[in-house]
Amino acid sequence: MGTRAAEQREEARQLTARLDTEGVRNVALTWVDNAGITRVKTVPVHRLTAVAARGVGMSPVFDVFTSDDTITESEHVGGPDGDLRLFPDLDRVTVLAAQPGWAWAPVDRHDQLGRPYPGCQRQFARRMVERAAEAGLQLRMGFETEWVVTRAPAGHQAATDPDEPLDYPCAGPAYGMTRVVELSDYLRDVTEALVVQGVDVLQLHPEYAPGQFEVTTAPADPVRAADDVVLVRETVRAVSARHGLRASFAPSFVAGQVGNGCHLHLGLYRDGVSLHRDADASWGLAPDAAAFLGGVLTALPALLAIGCPSPASYLRLQPSHWAGVYQCWGVENREAALRLITGAPDDPDGGHAEVKTFDAAANPYLAVGAVLAAGLHGIESAAQLPAPHSGDPGTLGVRERARRGIVRLPATLTEAADRLEKSAPLYEAMGEVLHGAVLAVRRAEEAQFADSEADEIAAATRWRW
Repeated sequence: MGTRAAEQREEARQLTARLDTEGVRNVALTWVDNAGITRVKTVPVHRLTAVAARGVGMSPVFDVFTSDDTITESEHVGGPDGDLRLFPDLDRVTVLAAQPGWAWAPVDRHDQLGRPYPGCQRQFARRMVERAAEAGLQLRMGFETEWVVTRAPAGHQAATDPDEPLDYPCAGPAYGMTRVVELSDYLRDVTEALVVQGVDVLQLHPEYAPGQFEVTTAPADPVRAADDVVLVRETVRAVSARHGLRASFAPSFVAGQVGNGCHLHLGLYRDGVSLHRDADASWGLAPDAAAFLGGVLTALPALLAIGCPSPASYLRLQPSHWAGVYQCWGVENREAALRLITGAPDDPDGGHAEVKTFDAAANPYLAVGAVLAAGLHGIESAAQLPAPHSGDPGTLGVRERARRGIVRLPATLTEAADRLEKSAPLYEAMGEVLHGAVLAVRRAEEAQFADSEADEIAAATRWRW
């Protein structure tokens, strides 16, 4: 134990020296709370060695902050008492390309005796990865991150007026090259910053809504994938600021328009072999892959409270908007909540699945951990995938959807939270501290916006993510 501690101190000392020579003066240590807000403590770079050994103090109460910084409480979390320690993951320390003099690292949270904190979302995700490994499974996950960019107003005031004028810096058509031309310097700098920081960018393109873009990052270990999406968001935010722009990852930027999603892609492997390429199985899915996806599909109503955590999320979840609002799956069907992607026939690793419902208000560690938990429960319970669906379920009549067994996913946060509260597999996986804190935040968000109109919800949450 002493030898390992000495090795970690030496690793931290060498890292600190390297960061100092690269001009880093401060390190941002981030975690994501249950409302999906990235919170931070920063330390001078010369303190990194001490912080790696002893952590940085923070209150557990952040686990019951809502998106507008109101504090609620759960059975186990709330009030002014207690303290935790933030320990940076030294393997993920990244010099920030768009913030000169700064580096970043995600943290794991422990109590003052060094024990893992049961409410730590990042460690929850890691536990689910380890649970999958015990079953002989490896997963690779990646996110598509969407955002809307506008010109920043003077003073960067975070207006919440539904009639707030929004100054879009590009006026080109959806998915159009015009937008790339108009913002070519900005988009080049976004890509360059991400690549310099070690993020493997697969593609970046204009999206449907005004001022909307999307960046897709390569699949990775689930915890790293969640780290990456945090780094992507904050990098986009920093590059935007340097260009006099503001970036919003809110689920509903303007009520009634297409919102920002954050789709989760996942692929299953055993001994390095894709379970999406079984030539003798239906849809190419090996039995464990089919059962895993069956578990995810079954759990989707409860998973919405994880991946769609705000009342604003449900403004985005509208039929016929490629948001996946019906509890069904399909092969290359962008209206299905769970999309099976076949990939190129000659690519042995090309097949995977996509959860289309999630948005960027979600805590990504909760998202990957909960999907893992649901999928592993599917394998344990021998879950079955029903027949896949083609076409847009929203164009079918109510009776035809019922005949095909297609049901609407929860249309409100209240419905989704009710399903999460009753989900025994997710309760068991998350534990009572984390499960209870998440539910407390969801209930508080429900109450806050209970009497609000759609445009008021969108305006109030527009700049929170």
